[in-house]
Amino acid sequence: MSAAAPALDQLQRHLHTTRLLGSISSTLYYDQNTVMPAAGAPWRGEQLALLAAQLHERQSSDAYADLVAAAEAELDGTAPPQRRRNLQLLRLELNRQRCLDPALVTALARAQSHGNAVWQEARAANAFTSFAPALRELIRLRREQAGQLADAEPVARSPWEILAQPFEPDISKARLTELFAPLAAELPGLLESVAAAPATAPAEPHAVPEPLQEQLCSELLDSWGYDAARCQRSRSAHPFSCTVGPQDFRITTRVVEGQPFSAFLATAHEWGHSLYEQGLPRGDDHYFPWPLGEATSMGVHESQSLFWECRVARSRAFAERWHPRFQRGLGSDPWGGAFGFWRALNPLRPGLIRVEADELSYSLHIVMRFELELALLEQGMPVEELPDAWNRRIKELLGLQPATDAEGCLQDIHWAEGLFGYFPSYALGHLISAQISEALEREIGSIETLIGAGETAALQGWLASHIWPHGRSLNAEELVERVTGRPLGARPFLSYLRAKVGQLTGAG
Repeated sequence: MSAAAPALDQLQRHLHTTRLLGSISSTLYYDQNTVMPAAGAPWRGEQLALLAAQLHERQSSDAYADLVAAAEAELDGTAPPQRRRNLQLLRLELNRQRCLDPALVTALARAQSHGNAVWQEARAANAFTSFAPALRELIRLRREQAGQLADAEPVARSPWEILAQPFEPDISKARLTELFAPLAAELPGLLESVAAAPATAPAEPHAVPEPLQEQLCSELLDSWGYDAARCQRSRSAHPFSCTVGPQDFRITTRVVEGQPFSAFLATAHEWGHSLYEQGLPRGDDHYFPWPLGEATSMGVHESQSLFWECRVARSRAFAERWHPRFQRGLGSDPWGGAFGFWRALNPLRPGLIRVEADELSYSLHIVMRFELELALLEQGMPVEELPDAWNRRIKELLGLQPATDAEGCLQDIHWAEGLFGYFPSYALGHLISAQISEALEREIGSIETLIGAGETAALQGWLASHIWPHGRSLNAEELVERVTGRPLGARPFLSYLRAKVGQLTGAG
């Protein structure tokens, strides 16, 4: 930032300390999900609750409100738009924080940490009943939170919409229904066409030993610019990306038995998240506190991870370049060539697990979770009915039946942490990724051609100049329209899927 007025200097110092506390909380969360022993969960809950209370106080106190007001008073006609937008976002968040009861903030932090720990145990034991009380409490607390936040919203929103705002600013249930309707209408038919094609009959996955999976994950990261001085990859029960500080980026992956590409594709996915974080306009500690240095939305965030996982790592050109590495590592070629390897990376058959899902069924997983969140939060569905409701809906959408709770409603960590409103961002990410990919190809050429030529740096460069620098200067739909020239829609994603299905099945 340029030289600032005194009030802005004081505000920046306050925000810097606030961000430090937030980064300590992120570090503790990363530790909890990677190396913390299970018995440490209660104490970790107390630590996170203490930090949450301190953060809330710093973001809602009268002294902080006075700092924001003083900085706003210094604005004049010469103030840069970035400063105006930063203060606008700070004011919005201040109003929200001042609506919250500090006791609720502390209770939520404890419930989230407890829910995480109980979920991990319940998932391992395939026992939803042991998790149900924690989920019930998180739903109660989130409803209470939505009620307290309602007065701070600039427009009238439902409880679910209020909880979704931190993930997807300005989103509504009506807009999501509009965007998701073409997916629910067309994806089941595409799945049926794939199932009817003999060339894609399901086959047993070929084993890739865990040490080789780890090696290939490291090679992938190295080829995409992994910097060990600023980045770290670990293992966790659920893959995620975490930014601890302006020069400290973490990702996690997991090796799944019977899923030889799970870790590899999860690495591509999480590294896409991390690349976006690394490219946001907060390149040094001085700028890190300001809101414009944050992600536009989780939908945009997911668009970046899905771009690297699906448009790059699952592409035919990528398969042709990486097939020899897998072949050398195994000492054999169980896929019968690069095309077979590409098909193995794109099984295109519905599965029960969201994070292992193919591109056709993935968004249907999200549609279902969106429906169930609304049922739990706004339509009075008892928590005890969740497993049956889950199993019934997944059967309707994908024709599959979970054998255990771990394959069903216990598979994701999000509800264990009360993150209601997050799931739609995953499907939005697919839509955004497809639409910005069309814009990218209009400007710099075919993605497949660039990957085939080993020029993934060109893809990264385009994203770094067109997507990453905007931060929170725009919301997700504004960003998409600015970059692509038209409103966000499902057509580019569905067109991409139809073309890919045709190539994989020999129908196009």
